[in-house]
Amino acid sequence: MVVVTLPDGSKREFPEAVTVAGVAQSIGSGLAKAALAGRVNDQLVDLSHLITQDSNLAIITDKDPEGLEVIRHSTAHLLAYAVKELYPNVQVTIGPVIDNGFYYDFSYKEGSFTPEDLTKIEKRMAELAKKDEVITRKVVSRDEAVAYFKGLGENYKAELIEAIPADQDVSLYTEGNFTDLCRGPHVPSTGKLKVFKLTKVAGAYWRGNSKNEMLQRIYGTAWTKKEDQEAYLHMLEEAEKRDHRKLGRQLDLFHFQEEAPGLIFWHPKGWTIWQQVEQYMRKVYQDHGYQEVKAPQILDRALWEKSGHWENYKENMFTTESENRTYALKPMNCPGHVLIFNSGLHSYRDLPLRFGEFGQCVRNEPSGALHGLMRVRGFTQDDGHIFCTEDQIQSEVAAFDQVVRSVYKDFGFTEVAVKLALRPEKRVGEDAIWDKAENALRSAISLSGTSWEELPGEGAFYGPKIEYHLKDSIGRSWQCGTVQVDFSMPTRLGAEYVAEDNTRKTPVMLHRAIVGSLERFIGILIENHAGAMPTWLAPTQVVVMNISDNSAEYAKKVTQILKKQGFRVHCDLRNEKITYKIRDHALQKHPYLVVVGDKEQENNLVAVRARGGIDLGVMTIEAFEKKLVEDVHHQAQH
Repeated sequence: MVVVTLPDGSKREFPEAVTVAGVAQSIGSGLAKAALAGRVNDQLVDLSHLITQDSNLAIITDKDPEGLEVIRHSTAHLLAYAVKELYPNVQVTIGPVIDNGFYYDFSYKEGSFTPEDLTKIEKRMAELAKKDEVITRKVVSRDEAVAYFKGLGENYKAELIEAIPADQDVSLYTEGNFTDLCRGPHVPSTGKLKVFKLTKVAGAYWRGNSKNEMLQRIYGTAWTKKEDQEAYLHMLEEAEKRDHRKLGRQLDLFHFQEEAPGLIFWHPKGWTIWQQVEQYMRKVYQDHGYQEVKAPQILDRALWEKSGHWENYKENMFTTESENRTYALKPMNCPGHVLIFNSGLHSYRDLPLRFGEFGQCVRNEPSGALHGLMRVRGFTQDDGHIFCTEDQIQSEVAAFDQVVRSVYKDFGFTEVAVKLALRPEKRVGEDAIWDKAENALRSAISLSGTSWEELPGEGAFYGPKIEYHLKDSIGRSWQCGTVQVDFSMPTRLGAEYVAEDNTRKTPVMLHRAIVGSLERFIGILIENHAGAMPTWLAPTQVVVMNISDNSAEYAKKVTQILKKQGFRVHCDLRNEKITYKIRDHALQKHPYLVVVGDKEQENNLVAVRARGGIDLGVMTIEAFEKKLVEDVHHQAQH
């Protein structure tokens, strides 16, 4: 007798072992038809999974988040199936699920996949799905699987399987004449895959190593409803228009060159945006009790060994040597801040002690992972470290939560999700320390009245962290701010303070950043605003244009008046038609365009256009100044 307990607490009894599909059928034909997979004792399994003992079971359908993941995973395999049908000489490698879709990497030495190829592949996928072929699972030994894929000439698959311990079995999934390695689960048949779209092809190194072969990665998306996919594809179109790399060139903000991969050449306009963000964040430092510091860029290897970075982060660090000593360019600012703390004797009365730095860091990111401003090798953080007692953790984290939300609001982000990243497999410190750190963050989040999601295994190697994820204007999520509890690094680097009982104690260290990497945050801002930056952030806030040579001097006068008030103004006196100049500057997405001619000059007025072609009419210079002041100072004052 096998007893199956369902999510509502009801139980079903079966005289012998039963499949997940069998349980679904016993509940009703409607559920059996809708079923995609099952969750047996919290483990996702295929519908063919045999339940041999009393278990808890949930039937997974397309209404469940896990159902969508199973659909996307199965669609990735359908993609590989179609590619092999159309291009038999292609070798398949890996095809995981990613946010909003999936990809599959292929080795195709005979050519490059084109947009026309993607159309052909997608059509073949639809044909295979329509055939509704059953997807079956088979468990074999590792060596049997290696021999099977070598026999097919699938050397990449064989290499992947050879890395699995010899005593472990592997599972193979077959649909039609295509078999692939996978842990599963998968939908029961290809007919369950109805809504999908291939989106693009890109390069990707085998196993992410630039020394290996460059593979071709085909990206796709899959959904349960056609309208959901259409909404997502519309978002992709919007994202393409907003690509910060394209806007960076169009608006003359920055560029990249092969001579400095992953490093940014900021142009005057882009650097103006940078300065506005930095100055804003500096005021946040000042208003919330942070003392700004500056630590060295290069520090001795011995310090990185003490801090734990050398053991846990060395592969991401740039190193150099001088006079028989090994140094590393700092990938993080925290050890330097501990050394500043250690330079003097501190009392419990000094705590919490808050240090802030616009710290320049470098990390040896793989070239294939670099992506505009979003993923670089050199960046600057609005980094801060709070040295405090255990009793102060909750109040400090709760206060930080209020500050970070206020900052995001000023930059135009009102939807913020909070996630708690817990201990990773590779870490420093005892489990008891991690228990204490994780529980401290849970208590602090609770104190702030915020709901959160937990992310097992996603914490930093030295401590758990709260992550702040922003939703932009087209619905994408970006992880920016973070606050981390660290009991380990202050101990490893010998930080102490004099406690109330006159003993020496180790402070707790809170690592915190609000915008994180300024480079990445500016990239997010550019895409969120589609390059049309709010007036207070815009590199040029006003462009003054003359209609004819007669009004050139007046245009200069208006420009100087506005500049003296602290506004960023450009004066365009080119000998071009005013319609051309207006159109040219509108493409640059400036907040305001001011046109002056003989009438304006005679009456000491200006004709004003707001971004988007909005005609604000004719007004006095003083009235325009007032409007600018109100617009620029629209953000909250800290």
